[in-house]
Amino acid sequence: MVIIESYPAAVILCLITMICWGSWANTMKVTGKNWFFQLYYWDYSLGVLIFSLLLAFTLGSHGTGGRPFLEDLSQAELKNLGYALLAGTIFNLSNVLLVTVIDIAGMAIAFPIGVGLALVLGVISGYISKPLGNPWILFTGLACIVAAIILDGMAYSKIPSEGKKSIMKGIVLSILTGIFMGFFYPLLVNSISSTLVVPEAGKLTPYTAIVFFSVGLMASSFLWNYYLMRKPLTGPVISGKDYFTNGTRKDHLVGILGGLIWCLGFSLMTLAAEKAGTAISYGLGQGATMIAVLWGVLVWKEFKLAPSSVNKWLVIMFILYLSGLSLIIIAKQY
Repeated sequence: MVIIESYPAAVILCLITMICWGSWANTMKVTGKNWFFQLYYWDYSLGVLIFSLLLAFTLGSHGTGGRPFLEDLSQAELKNLGYALLAGTIFNLSNVLLVTVIDIAGMAIAFPIGVGLALVLGVISGYISKPLGNPWILFTGLACIVAAIILDGMAYSKIPSEGKKSIMKGIVLSILTGIFMGFFYPLLVNSISSTLVVPEAGKLTPYTAIVFFSVGLMASSFLWNYYLMRKPLTGPVISGKDYFTNGTRKDHLVGILGGLIWCLGFSLMTLAAEKAGTAISYGLGQGATMIAVLWGVLVWKEFKLAPSSVNKWLVIMFILYLSGLSLIIIAKQY
């Protein structure tokens, strides 16, 4: 299988993850007005699974190190396959909530609060499981990101709304998103061998873990996403037949593309974790927040109704978030 062999290469892959994770949700924005996010999510889940299988049978089956995908699968312990499946199931709950918040409040609020909180929790738990990097620098970076999250919430609260309930719904759901999203990655890491050139017996290579993570995501969509179709937190009740009758070919292809983009970023981050460390690779990947905010503010104009004074809060939020990410990057060097 193909293995990442240097720290600079690992950082570059994590930066690509940042772009992918910050951009995939745009595909949801460009679907038809009657194509509700729950319907979009079926195609997104399928796209994630398709990409994971393509990766496993290409890069995961060829190369000079590790075990090919099928060989790795044949020796894997059931508990490690279970960890990967459970990680996908927990992540999927957080991601279904994330797309709900995007539908209610937009990308510029869903990502900074939801994904930003997940970054903080993920880096802390990742550092506990694999303590690479200077803790003082690493956690100073996290403090900057927490401050950025608070500023974004303050900015969002200034947007005129029909009532305080909708604002609070967006913030509360974003916090729940962050809590669930912050704890899926350590489960996945627990299933993966700590060394990839000669993987540990019974453990998974990243390629196998990604496939079972994606299976967990797809399977749990029949639980989490179907529930939101029947008991939506926003919008009308949706039936299963709407998936086959309401969507155009473009709607379906765009949803699959969203899943492909997300899984590309996720795969690169997971492959980079051995050289960059779990905390740093996950932290950099979650820098997607700033990419998503740029899309939300500049392209989708999600703060256009807010008073002009909010702009300076957004600028400070960007500075704090980027400062925090920079500290996370250099923490490995000390």
